[in-house]
Amino acid sequence: MIKLTRVSKEPILKPIEKHSWERAAVFNAGAVYKDGLFHMVYRATDIGGHERFGEYINSFGYAVSKDLLQWSRYSQPILKNDVPQELRGPEDPRIVRIDDLFYMTYVGFANRFPGDYRICLAISEDLVHWERQGVLLDEENKNASLFPEKIKGEYLLLHRRYPDIWISSTKDLKTFYNHTKIMTTLPDDWQCTRIGIAGPPVHHQQGWLLFYHAVDRLNQYRLGVALLDYENPRKVLARQSIPAIEPELEWEKNGYVPNVIFSCATIENDDRYTVIYAGADTVIGAAYIMKSDVVFESKDWLI
Repeated sequence: MIKLTRVSKEPILKPIEKHSWERAAVFNAGAVYKDGLFHMVYRATDIGGHERFGEYINSFGYAVSKDLLQWSRYSQPILKNDVPQELRGPEDPRIVRIDDLFYMTYVGFANRFPGDYRICLAISEDLVHWERQGVLLDEENKNASLFPEKIKGEYLLLHRRYPDIWISSTKDLKTFYNHTKIMTTLPDDWQCTRIGIAGPPVHHQQGWLLFYHAVDRLNQYRLGVALLDYENPRKVLARQSIPAIEPELEWEKNGYVPNVIFSCATIENDDRYTVIYAGADTVIGAAYIMKSDVVFESKDWLI
């Protein structure tokens, strides 16, 4: 059974009231481990990041840490709502490193018409200065990440066509093909309403380890875990029948959107996997599992 252990009973990152762009919430962060440091690009809002709180504006902030507990962060956002597809700002970054570049997929939210959010792409050499590449997948879509390497000469993109998890291929990051549904919701279960990836897939000795979020009928968000075939990630080898983590602490249960654990970052470093996650769409936490504890026992797995 794969269960994540929290690194702290307190959030690792909170809003800063004197910064107007992140005074309400910090959440849904992409992150990587580089040169002995954890680098995080996080979503921030000026008011609660849900339509019922008003027309919030998203920005991306940057923070860095040696230990996941103490963070240094920029006082100004590194990406703002300053292009047409992001009139309400960028959302939910997921970051992978391919060769010498960092690729960040994220949601561009414009709100010009219903469903006006698109998967966008930005590229960076240093995780701070990002060059937007524009819309990556021109359809109503969310929860997307590239794999951290090409497979058989192709980039692979995980994404969500509501309410399921899909995968598609591209050779040039412009034209996508072979869209394939790989995981579906499960009736009468903690993942019955909708599912979507958490952070990018990471290497495991038996395949690609993929954490994903799942929502039940009460709108509670938990994280599940699955294993994809290494050579053909469209093949799901295993899917754990119980959550890897679910809201338990006060700041995971109570916030702008109660009972939410939502992640955009899975990090592989040294002897562990680390998951950066948002609690109740308000603050950020972190949890981990030792690589040696990622064991696939048939009684806990659906496939």
